[in-house]
Amino acid sequence: MSFTAIVLAGSRPGRDAFAEQFGTDLKALIPVGGQAMVRRPVAALLASGHIGQIVVLSQAPERIAAVLPEDPRVASRQSLGTIAETLLALCNDGSIEWPLLVTTGDHALLDAATVEEFCSAAADADVAIGVVEQATLMRRLPETRRTWVRFRGGAYTGANLFALRSPAVAPAIELWRSVEQDRKKGWRLLSLFGPPVVVGAALRLLSLDDVLSRIGKKLGLSVKAVRLTNPLAGVDVDKAEDHALAERVLRGEA
Repeated sequence: MSFTAIVLAGSRPGRDAFAEQFGTDLKALIPVGGQAMVRRPVAALLASGHIGQIVVLSQAPERIAAVLPEDPRVASRQSLGTIAETLLALCNDGSIEWPLLVTTGDHALLDAATVEEFCSAAADADVAIGVVEQATLMRRLPETRRTWVRFRGGAYTGANLFALRSPAVAPAIELWRSVEQDRKKGWRLLSLFGPPVVVGAALRLLSLDDVLSRIGKKLGLSVKAVRLTNPLAGVDVDKAEDHALAERVLRGEA
């Protein structure tokens, strides 16, 4: 199965103090390992046999295009105001070939092997979410700080990898839109599915798979978690300490 990769490389509204530390106003252009950060996940996607086209979305597509690999499979386009609005627009865009793999421009440590693993495991689901187990990541990078969501059987952090099989996933994106501003608070999303799911997760009575199964039934979609073996898939570059960590990893010092 060939995926169209969507790379979200937009900026938050207003000034970006993190980007300004590196002499730019766009986070995607912050240098990591000697190149613009957004170039790194795009290169990983290009190296995967599961990826056909790559569309990089941002508020400044011309500036982003200037740092991307020169490859006919890569295009840079204008994004909308929020992630949810951008993805919903893709559901109504006849020029986009499905399924989609969605990732972010700050996924600086993404590699082709992880893309391959994720795409292979995600092929049978309407919606697939890449995750990394806490124990796996903390063994590799005990100094890192992530946002963890805990369930029966383990705690997980997101890997900024999502698979969407067809435009029929629009209800899931609409659900995301309702909690997008609180996306770092896992309980906020779970609250939409009622007290049994919230209590079951809080008391560790439900596993991650149990919760996603219930969410899928409510939406009429198959939703699954893809547990990734490379712990670095759980690291994005969203602040200065993440940037320093990514640089150390790339130099082989972490």
